[in-house]
Amino acid sequence: MRVRPSGGPDFEVVHERRGSGAPVLLLHGIGHHWQAWEPVLSALAASHEVVAVDLPGFGASPALPPPYDYDLGTVVPLLARTLEALGIERPHVVGNSLGGLLALELGLHGHARSVTALSPAGFWTEPERRYAFGVLRGMRAGASALPDGALRGLARTAAGRAALTSTIYARPGRRSPEAVVAETRALRDAAGFAPTLAAGRRDDVRFTRDLTDVPVTLAWGDRDRLLPPRQGVRAKQTIPGARLVRLNGCGHVPMNDDPARVTRVVLDTVARATA
Repeated sequence: MRVRPSGGPDFEVVHERRGSGAPVLLLHGIGHHWQAWEPVLSALAASHEVVAVDLPGFGASPALPPPYDYDLGTVVPLLARTLEALGIERPHVVGNSLGGLLALELGLHGHARSVTALSPAGFWTEPERRYAFGVLRGMRAGASALPDGALRGLARTAAGRAALTSTIYARPGRRSPEAVVAETRALRDAAGFAPTLAAGRRDDVRFTRDLTDVPVTLAWGDRDRLLPPRQGVRAKQTIPGARLVRLNGCGHVPMNDDPARVTRVVLDTVARATA
């Protein structure tokens, strides 16, 4: 889909759209793609219109053209324009990691009816941010160094899938070989990866403002190795009215570890907004 902002060049966003009903927008994390939501997508689409997007520069979406940057002040308005292009007004927004931070920003600027943020970025200390960025760069370097043949071979075994994805999944054995190959390639090929990390370093990205106009759920996997669960306590302090949910047995990307639990958390948040 081509998005045409006013006052800037067009850009393209690849998306998956399923179901009917009140709209739900799904935003993935850095280096991932919309297929990260596949474990919960059909369940959510049973009662809602669900749109999962590849953020610009990730998955199959091309990089943003110049002069666009990847800082929040640029990406959030572009996502708002993407919603207009999709014909969606104030969806329920669900995001993971980077996508969780973007979901909160969309809620802050009036573009979301409710927000469900799964291990959102932006509640770290500086040492925690440096650690997370270092892990992400290591994952990217590993993905870039693997020839496709070796990648497919690793993905065929449970031990290989664990080696490739245990940083973000508590239960990597639940990922199919095909999914692991696809998401490793998505990480390797993401044109937005380096500029997003650069924007995060440059702007000292943190979420520091309360959201009082929309229901907010903050959900954290208790086995999150990238953004530890203690960051959820800080998030709750920043947004006192938010519901903080512990996702037992889940890692940084919980949709794969416990899709039924994540689906319930999202639908509970949507129900609060509807009520």
